[in-house]
Amino acid sequence: MKICIFGAGAIGGYMAVKLAQAGADVCIVARGPHLAAIQSKGLTLLEEGQAPVTVPVRASADPADFGPQDYVIVTLKAHSVPPVVAAMQPLIGPDSTIVSGVNGVPWWYFHKIGGALEGTRLSSVDPGNLQWNGFGPDRVLGCVVYPAAEVSEPGTIRHIEGNRFSLGEPDGSKSPRATALSQALQAAGLKAPVRPRLRDEIWVKLWGNLSFNPISALTHATLEVLCTDPGTRDVARRMMVEAQEIAEKLGVTFPIDVERRIDGGAAVGAHRTSMLQDLDAGRPLEIDALVRSVQELGHITGTPTPTIDTVLALVTLRARTAGVY
Repeated sequence: MKICIFGAGAIGGYMAVKLAQAGADVCIVARGPHLAAIQSKGLTLLEEGQAPVTVPVRASADPADFGPQDYVIVTLKAHSVPPVVAAMQPLIGPDSTIVSGVNGVPWWYFHKIGGALEGTRLSSVDPGNLQWNGFGPDRVLGCVVYPAAEVSEPGTIRHIEGNRFSLGEPDGSKSPRATALSQALQAAGLKAPVRPRLRDEIWVKLWGNLSFNPISALTHATLEVLCTDPGTRDVARRMMVEAQEIAEKLGVTFPIDVERRIDGGAAVGAHRTSMLQDLDAGRPLEIDALVRSVQELGHITGTPTPTIDTVLALVTLRARTAGVY
């Protein structure tokens, strides 16, 4: 089994070390100082309570160096994927699977969903249908990423928490390709359940990303603060309620309620969301995948989203003012 991790930053690097340790045939596509460090001294993983682990991993900025893969695991930020679809083509053979480990509403969301919306395209996450046409939706295997990690320095990944990567076919089947990848990830010490209703998990994670991320970027508050302050908690609640109405129209079932989801965010503590971290670091914000996509789904389902619209307008202008949108 040949596995390429495209975008081996924090999450991709964490997966790469685990897979390499387990003896998997893994390669990574990265860039800049991070790539240079990996090529010169290997990829290092720091996990709490364990000795640092460094593994040699084949790494390049050019996908053509590796050829067709069985699995291409995409761990880029959502807005970074469409521009590199063409460059990824050397990795894609007739039997390759694209594993979409990207936050937000996935570009393939309406593939094999059935009903009147089957095949609907989402311009907010796949402008110009670059992924739909360049990858092909039949190649995709969904993935919800739960671990938290960071690149502490070039070539070094610090794992913070979590080790679950939920997998799921768009049609909900337990396919041989999903089972094989699940087994490979489990052999690497990761949790990788194959879910029949992955869209439900996508929405539970999106609930938090949709609301907590932009509110934190606007207020610079940690999760603990924005989830307990009455004003910002109410804004998050309203955004989640609007999103839940959309999702339920699309057949999604939520295993928890809004208040428990917000309480879960508060329990994380003084954590700065990824969007706030990106804003402070001058990196592009994941506004389209996490917020604008839900607004687009509101339009598709005929669901008003007044709070989401307001927060989206504010965080978009905040990002433009900072030069990161």
